[in-house]
Amino acid sequence: MSKPYEPPIPPKPLPIDQKWALLGDRSPQEFMKEFWHKKPLLVRVAIPAFGLAALDSPISADTLFKLSQSEDCEARLVRSKPWSIDTGPLGKKDFPRLEDRNWTLLLQGMEAMHPACAKVLSWFRFIPDARLDDLMISIAGPGGGVGPHFDSYDVFLIQMSGRRRWKISQQTDLSLEPSLPLKILKNFKAESVWDLEPGDMLYLPPHIAHEGVALDPGCQTWSVGFRSPSYKELLQEGLWRLAESLEALPELENRFADPLQTASHEAEQLPKELIKQIEGKLSSLRLQDISTFLPGITAYLSEPKPQAIFVSRVNMSPAIFAKKLSNTTLKPHPQTRILSLGKAVFCNGENMTQNETQKTQEAWKNLSKFKALPAGFPTEKESRSSLLQAYISGWLEFTKE
Repeated sequence: MSKPYEPPIPPKPLPIDQKWALLGDRSPQEFMKEFWHKKPLLVRVAIPAFGLAALDSPISADTLFKLSQSEDCEARLVRSKPWSIDTGPLGKKDFPRLEDRNWTLLLQGMEAMHPACAKVLSWFRFIPDARLDDLMISIAGPGGGVGPHFDSYDVFLIQMSGRRRWKISQQTDLSLEPSLPLKILKNFKAESVWDLEPGDMLYLPPHIAHEGVALDPGCQTWSVGFRSPSYKELLQEGLWRLAESLEALPELENRFADPLQTASHEAEQLPKELIKQIEGKLSSLRLQDISTFLPGITAYLSEPKPQAIFVSRVNMSPAIFAKKLSNTTLKPHPQTRILSLGKAVFCNGENMTQNETQKTQEAWKNLSKFKALPAGFPTEKESRSSLLQAYISGWLEFTKE
């Protein structure tokens, strides 16, 4: 009789120079140098506990089915023969039996839905948070899968229950079947085939063609995925936020004036005097300096997923908040994203350390680095700091852990 696996909380800081079973007896440094963004890696018994005892997924099939009925969960039910997709929230009548063939239920953002997923995702924080996206769970009946495809991002595929057969190919032909509701490769030719048992893991860099097919009822694969925004997306978002920041510069409210303008035979041309003065303003703003763009890009990458929901709390006084901080750990809400840019800390798209006291800045740095603020951490007691405002907004929460 199998018992649910309990993922451990990793040490802080992560021992990135030591060998990990998760990475095939390699250190994170070795993995990043040899495999990351370069070539696939298959690791047998990546989670040693599965080799020592009969274990099953930390999350039961019934729990996953219940979660897919919630509006807070991004779920898709995929069927093959013929191909079809139903998006959540799903109803009870939509669910197949575990032993039924050719179905797959996909649940995104599970790190915000279950603590076991949050723990597994934290194992991979040797990769910057700005790149880490979410953990998706795939549960399927025999023959279930989403067809041969490729991803534009890196992915770790962890087998948590049952077996899944993976076929992979480094083919350059990535053309898709135009008539199907999924992005399925037209000419997939497998080069390697592996059956993954519970506790095994497969890492795939971007654009590696692959197909996973469930071999057992209730087969569960946990996928750790990464963000790969385009340069266009990053620059657009950075420029948009930079434009917003210009509102805080009163000198730009001054109107253009051209007392040196001469009479012109080319009235249709944009005035040289206007061009000259705008050039001077742009130079003073240092728009050619990367540091000008980075705050906006960091703010963008720290934004939560569109479906994230935060429930605001009743207003709390600074004194009561400070007392709570003295004996309780403060952590980010599971859907909150926090990133740092040097000494600045951004939470859910907002700069939380700007114009704050040294104590509040240190608290945010701790939340960003360790995803927790331990009880008794020295913080402000009188001011309405950004820490308190984030708690009232539902971005942070107290926990007994």
